[in-house]
Amino acid sequence: MSDSTPGASYAAAGVDIEAGDTAVELMKKWVATAQRPESVGAIGGFAGLFDASALKRYDRPLLASATDGVGTKVAVAQLMDVHDTIGQDLVAMVVDDLVVCGAEPLFMTDYICVGKVHPERVAAIVKGIAEGCTLAGCALVGGETAEHPGLLGPDEYDVAGAGTGVVEADRLLGAERVRAGDVVVAMASSGLHSNGYSLVRHVLFDRAGWSVDRRVEELGRTVGEELLEPTRIYSLDCLALTRTTEVHAFSHITGGGLAANLARVIPDGLHATLDRSTWTPAPVFGLVGEAGKVARAELERTLNMGVGMVAVVPGDSVDAALTTLGDRGLDAWVLGEISERGDRGDRTDAVTLHGDHA
Repeated sequence: MSDSTPGASYAAAGVDIEAGDTAVELMKKWVATAQRPESVGAIGGFAGLFDASALKRYDRPLLASATDGVGTKVAVAQLMDVHDTIGQDLVAMVVDDLVVCGAEPLFMTDYICVGKVHPERVAAIVKGIAEGCTLAGCALVGGETAEHPGLLGPDEYDVAGAGTGVVEADRLLGAERVRAGDVVVAMASSGLHSNGYSLVRHVLFDRAGWSVDRRVEELGRTVGEELLEPTRIYSLDCLALTRTTEVHAFSHITGGGLAANLARVIPDGLHATLDRSTWTPAPVFGLVGEAGKVARAELERTLNMGVGMVAVVPGDSVDAALTTLGDRGLDAWVLGEISERGDRGDRTDAVTLHGDHA
């Protein structure tokens, strides 16, 4: 007795090779916009190429590497059916980790995992990544789109990326350079950035019962539009700062909040004291706190509270730093100072915030 059941195929298992090929064709024009002179080759190869002879101008080049994703912010993009901004978030999370040590971001690769390939959607994601790379001054040299039916729903996806940068060894920034008397300069965030969205979504969607299309007067736009505000990319601003004045350290304010991230560049024996009265967080932060009755300490260790990056500079470099950042259109201010620890205790108390927000 013959079996009339059709033979198995990749397409029957849920993987559409033709849709993947279409996505590649659609994304090519965006990848072409995110290149540097050192970029070699074109999309479609098995590996991205970058001309390392550019590093010959360094005496001792140190390569810096970082990788990240954007967390559950992708769930908001899927709810909104807006996919061309999440790529900027991805780039920001990677390149702004690279620049913390003083490294210039050189190139990135991305990984997009989808339940089902929708070519226009994948191209929109790559468009955002390419635009982010342009804002960061780095090249998008390659990537991968993987279709995982059964693991993800047809409209679900996740994104990740990795980047490489370079810094001259004797210009490496970090805790080793920080001294008592240094000043902490804050750089404003563009909003929530890409951390804490599990808390934000729980508070606004589950507890408050709001939808992404709810307009909130304090925000001046819908909830979804606020939550999708792209993460600010600071890499070129930070690099400009290192060229115009002395910088001892940077800290990218991501998961863990201001205190925990700044503590990573505060050496043993020193302490950072920050003043909340020097800035007013954007309304979205208060909205999350009020809607979820979230304690201030919980908000501050989960969200950036309006500070996306900080620079630690010598006291005599503060004016130059503020001028450079202001000239670049970035809101920046003196946030606090570095002092000797005295009898403050162990490393868990490396940073103190005091006062109330303005």
